[in-house]
Amino acid sequence: MDQVLDTPLTRLTGVRHPVVQTGMGWVAGPRLVSATANAGGLGILASATMTLDRLAAAVEEVRSRTDAPFGVNLRADASDADDRVDLLIRHRVRVASFALAPRPELIARLKDAGVVVIPSVGARRHAEKVAAWGADAVLVQGGEGGGHTGPVATTLLLPQIVDAVGIPVIAAGGFFDGRGLAAALAYGAAGVAMGTRFLLTSDSPVPDAVKRLYLAASETVVTRQVDGMPHRVLRTPLVDGLEGTGRLTGLVRAVRNAARFRKVSGMSWPEMIRDGLAMKHGRELTWSQVLMAANTPMLLRAAMVDGRPDLGVLASGQVVALIDDLPSCEELIDAVVTRAAGVLRDPPGLRLPPPGP
Repeated sequence: MDQVLDTPLTRLTGVRHPVVQTGMGWVAGPRLVSATANAGGLGILASATMTLDRLAAAVEEVRSRTDAPFGVNLRADASDADDRVDLLIRHRVRVASFALAPRPELIARLKDAGVVVIPSVGARRHAEKVAAWGADAVLVQGGEGGGHTGPVATTLLLPQIVDAVGIPVIAAGGFFDGRGLAAALAYGAAGVAMGTRFLLTSDSPVPDAVKRLYLAASETVVTRQVDGMPHRVLRTPLVDGLEGTGRLTGLVRAVRNAARFRKVSGMSWPEMIRDGLAMKHGRELTWSQVLMAANTPMLLRAAMVDGRPDLGVLASGQVVALIDDLPSCEELIDAVVTRAAGVLRDPPGLRLPPPGP
């Protein structure tokens, strides 16, 4: 569909619609990203679980599927972050998104090359920091969002950050339809980002059996037993079992998963140790939490790639309880934008008094 909502996000990135598909590990691959881009949204390729060569191949595959702008999500604390930034610049990727605040020098290199830099933040102070370092926009996720999440609701966090920074703000956490987009724009956001809603599309590569579990779900839970940090996931028997696991058992499982992830990612043990050191320093984590972080990629992969939710976890936002269909990305984005435009033109139930004399 043609552009109907012109915002700072669409102007900054060159996409038609102010809707972002987040960089979900094992989910946001070339198929989903290109489908989002072709539908006019901003698709974000998840690269944290890819080797450098696999990332290059994935970028080329997206390029072969679409001429529209797209982005790549990077781990700012990865030992090869500089190499990945070089790759994005070399391949002329439009947007670099970050799960953590990238170093000022990384921001500068990307911006000098014409790449739009959009870090994700969960607190006002983090937004102010990356804005001062030169980030082009920030993605703000409230506590309703899936995966790693914070305690503050989007409706409280979003206006704080909109008022605090002079760059476009993208709202995430709790969005799934056009009413949410209209509300975010009314708060002053430049667009919305959605994860669970894009996971539950016909273009998502997640196995159908796993999608059916999401569609039947009515509850999420925030647990620290996946990787030592707050992580919103579907409540499943496996998660309930993890919640009852002792620290020693959890650490043993994490060591085993670290070894498995090393094989999948192609990383050496020294590289994994360097990443662990960077993670520990950047997030002020204990070594136990760093070690437990090895659980995340493999537990997500078991469900999202292998189709074994009994062996893995299902990251999810709270909106999962409100989703009951699997549209294509084109159908989803068209419906979201059309409804948002209608709500903004004629808010339901609103009747303004006639103008005075």
